[in-house]
Amino acid sequence: MTLLPGLLDTEAIRKDFPILDRQVHEGRKLVYLDNAATSQKPRQVLDALNEYYERYNANVHRGVHVLAEEATALYEGARDKVAEFINAPSRDEVIFTKNASESLNLVANMLGWADEPYRVDSETEIVITEMEHHSNIVPWQLLAQRTGAKLKWFGLTDDGRLDLSNIDEIITEKTKIVSFVLVSNILGTQNPVEAIVRRAQEVGALVCIDASQAAPHMPLDVQALQADFVAFTGHKMCAPTGIGVLWGRQELLEDLPPFLGGGEMIETVSMHSSTYAPAPHKFEAGTPPIAQAVGLGAAIDYLDAIGMDKILAHEHALTEYAVKRLAEVPDLRIIGPTTAEERGAAISFTLGDIHPHDVGQVLDEQGIAVRVGHHCARPVCLRYGIPATTRASFYLYSTPGEIDALVDGLEHVRNFFG
Repeated sequence: MTLLPGLLDTEAIRKDFPILDRQVHEGRKLVYLDNAATSQKPRQVLDALNEYYERYNANVHRGVHVLAEEATALYEGARDKVAEFINAPSRDEVIFTKNASESLNLVANMLGWADEPYRVDSETEIVITEMEHHSNIVPWQLLAQRTGAKLKWFGLTDDGRLDLSNIDEIITEKTKIVSFVLVSNILGTQNPVEAIVRRAQEVGALVCIDASQAAPHMPLDVQALQADFVAFTGHKMCAPTGIGVLWGRQELLEDLPPFLGGGEMIETVSMHSSTYAPAPHKFEAGTPPIAQAVGLGAAIDYLDAIGMDKILAHEHALTEYAVKRLAEVPDLRIIGPTTAEERGAAISFTLGDIHPHDVGQVLDEQGIAVRVGHHCARPVCLRYGIPATTRASFYLYSTPGEIDALVDGLEHVRNFFG
């Protein structure tokens, strides 16, 4: 067994994740390396979901009976846990959505409907980057099409990092919003937040950060980031699907208009007009993802008990080991940074002229689950002239042995295709 400094006690941790005991394809042990797509769920989260449905299930905020009050306490308790997890100044800055995509769409639509000084219109510019997930590209394209705003973006260097050499030309006095990913889901690159935020603040632009690939893997402090909005999703951090978070600065949430209308987000309604509840409820129309929020709270409890610093150190050691082992595979090309420094625990690569879909299929037959395709980041593939990549991504329960299995599996792929 390979021993690396900084690793967690994965033998103990893996006992919390029932699915990791699965065997696939006639008795092959599952090697799950698709954590950037979604993480597995520990028993503690599964138990919290079952307990909620078995004992507390009711709609929130609207009933005076005991179940409604208990469900509301659990739901709002999850908001408290999220606020503490990301070091938010106020729990009222935490908005529950169904995923990070909805969070980013929420920001884009708020700015499209806002009054000055926040409104995005034909006289303004929107800035993103070439390495974004489609969820942080398409909403801004739609907003630009609807308002006439100009969409601009930072390009990529050959080694998979943002090209900030022309930052003063990209972010200008006309820029209203700069939205970028903290850690790339395809390249693994960890972006230089401070430089981008500093320039945005110089011109008075708002900053939105997609932290979907950061929140599960490292300490996340929204105050230290100095952004105006931060979005992430629960299902990548041991929580259920169907729950996401948008954090926003209190004064912005007070000034900006809601995106969705319906129950709970209102203060008063007449047939002529309506007034809106204060944030966060102003942005949570209708019955929210109650059980999913409870599950997210349980996931945060689980991660906090282990320690985000320890999870980060574990994944850094694994990534360093994976980069070293993958360098031993002939014809393998890592797309993105080729060192473990300033990168996340997702590594995308090509293998000679073997199509990534074929690589993934042969690995799957050996029980190794990886991701193949453009990973909802097609502009990155276009930038590097490749049709797609194979991506292996790690989490707190991943082991060096699974990386060894991946490398052995890739040798089998090479042999299979001659």
